[in-house]
Amino acid sequence: MTRIAVVSTGLSQPSSTRLLADRLATTTGAAMPASGGDVTFDAVEVREHARDLADNLLTGFAPAGLRATIDSVTGADGLIAVTPIFNASYSGLFKTFFDVLEPDALAGMPVLLGATGGSARHSLALEHALRPMFSYLRAVVAPTAVYAASEDWASAATDGLSARIDCAATEFAAMLTNTPRPRAADPYDDPVPFAQLLGTH
Repeated sequence: MTRIAVVSTGLSQPSSTRLLADRLATTTGAAMPASGGDVTFDAVEVREHARDLADNLLTGFAPAGLRATIDSVTGADGLIAVTPIFNASYSGLFKTFFDVLEPDALAGMPVLLGATGGSARHSLALEHALRPMFSYLRAVVAPTAVYAASEDWASAATDGLSARIDCAATEFAAMLTNTPRPRAADPYDDPVPFAQLLGTH
């Protein structure tokens, strides 16, 4: 079983950001070879956790609902992350979600990046903003990222967007199939005995 978290941070509902995330997920599922086993997708609408994220930033603790979502994302085998582009970069909500994760929570995780915006002029934000952030988080980012401008959703332009989605999803599926994510050791799996901590025998 391969489990993929699909994180989107659109502010409206319905959202083109969520639409792109869903298309990336569907195409990835279709691209997974039969030998890859079953694939499940856990969709996360970050807008639903906006208030909890603010509380987490201020207190250092995630409320229960947000904690469950964070655990779902960090425990997945792969991640599809899609953000709207504001002022030539990812949205504040998108950045905040990844800011509250534990260090190395995404280390070794295959990630497929996507973004939406009103103009094709913002497409390079995927390369100068999102890709460096996930590289810093030690995730393994798929070579192709997908940007969808408003005009890409027009019927006459969907072939180009579909081709980009197909290419990115195929690469991502290969990453998931060929390189299972290494799991970090849980420091609580082998705790030091209490007596040893006290220096007694």
